[in-house]
Amino acid sequence: MPIATTNPATGQVLKTYEAMSDEQIDAAIERADLAFRQLRETTIAQRARWLTAAADLLDAERDETARLMTTEMGKTYAAAKAEVTKCATACRFYADNAPGMLADEPADAAAVKAKRAYVRYQPIGPVLAVMPWNFPLWQVMRFAAPALMAGNTGLLKHASNVPQTALYLEDLFRRAGFPEGAFTTLLVGSDAVDRILSDPRVRAATLTGSEPAGRSIAQIAGREIKKTVLELGGSDPFVVMPSADLDTAAEVATTARCQNNGQSCIAAKRFIVHTDVFDAFAEKFAARMAALRVGDPMDDGTDVGPLASERGRDEVHAQVTDAVDQGATVLCGGEKPAGDGWYYPPTVVTDLRPEMRMWSEEVFGPVAGLYRVGSYDEAIEVANGTSFGLGSNAWTNDPAEQERFAVDLDAGNVFINGMTTSYPELPFGGVKNSGYGRELSAAGMREFCNTKTVWIGEGEAGAGAGAHSE
Repeated sequence: MPIATTNPATGQVLKTYEAMSDEQIDAAIERADLAFRQLRETTIAQRARWLTAAADLLDAERDETARLMTTEMGKTYAAAKAEVTKCATACRFYADNAPGMLADEPADAAAVKAKRAYVRYQPIGPVLAVMPWNFPLWQVMRFAAPALMAGNTGLLKHASNVPQTALYLEDLFRRAGFPEGAFTTLLVGSDAVDRILSDPRVRAATLTGSEPAGRSIAQIAGREIKKTVLELGGSDPFVVMPSADLDTAAEVATTARCQNNGQSCIAAKRFIVHTDVFDAFAEKFAARMAALRVGDPMDDGTDVGPLASERGRDEVHAQVTDAVDQGATVLCGGEKPAGDGWYYPPTVVTDLRPEMRMWSEEVFGPVAGLYRVGSYDEAIEVANGTSFGLGSNAWTNDPAEQERFAVDLDAGNVFINGMTTSYPELPFGGVKNSGYGRELSAAGMREFCNTKTVWIGEGEAGAGAGAHSE
């Protein structure tokens, strides 16, 4: 795939880049390693000042940066501006809270026969981040902010269709004051990842992307004995029970499915509705989906912009066509529009069966699948009947059901009576084929720290004698 900015609204190639040579890659890794040795010696307070400066730059440059993202991957301008603001918020969150997250944690010294014992969190070195195009700023920032605050350095291999956003991120941290090489964008293709992750100076990797990409990273890291965090695909359930407020549920369902033009791992994709309210919910939901305005993502009146690539749009349409050919019913949308740009209409499909692709595959576009169930147990069976386990939604005003959903939904995130989203304050990640490890919160920061046990004895002869080893 060429490294290039191609406007999804027009299909026009705006800017292309040459991939870095092996020599340039080696030089970038060396700079990251040298920067790590410098960064780990700085104080947390100093790193916090730099990260706060990055937040200030993001706020000051919000509109320009949002326009760049919209041009590169097609999200609406309003959504892009919100993404920039969210990144600034995350920077300030980690600048404010990292001292507590990284503070030494005292242990029970007497229980381990020590004068003093504690856990210390220390950075591990350069971390390779392989990131996707759908949230080109936020996906990177939720790794970069905690990693830099912990004292690590970052090497970014971004998606090949958002090179200008990738370069902006490198420039952002440099202008904020971080040492040269603390955060470096590598303009490379996926074929360079093995070489980079195999370099002994690179200590770990994080990837947000497809399941095959995650498997590839995990294989390389396993061979090299390096830590990884993987956030892969999702086919999130959105369960609606009889006690739910149907108007609110249908309104949120529309946003949950079509956020980011439907291109979000945690977008609700499978709408599992109890038969007692199925017809009423389906009518409300389909009406709201059909009313969304598809068009120029820079237009303030646009709800859904183009998909990021022609191949992605064609794949979404192929999944819908496969379902229709096997007897599914389309309540709205479902037709690939003519004209320039990679647009696809908000679509609702029902009467789905296991043999259809939409039943088991993630649909990365504004397409919702509706599933009728007759009981709570059947809702859980359908919701968990996928290889993915990233996010999940349940809509019920029954307190007992709310508690059961929190336990029974097999996912890394359970949101009840609200839309799945990510917050700096909460851990984020999945189970099953949606990956492992966590981003955000203290858990995300500590993923790339050495959790070091420190035991200090009295220093007297025979201290600790007789203790059972290991």
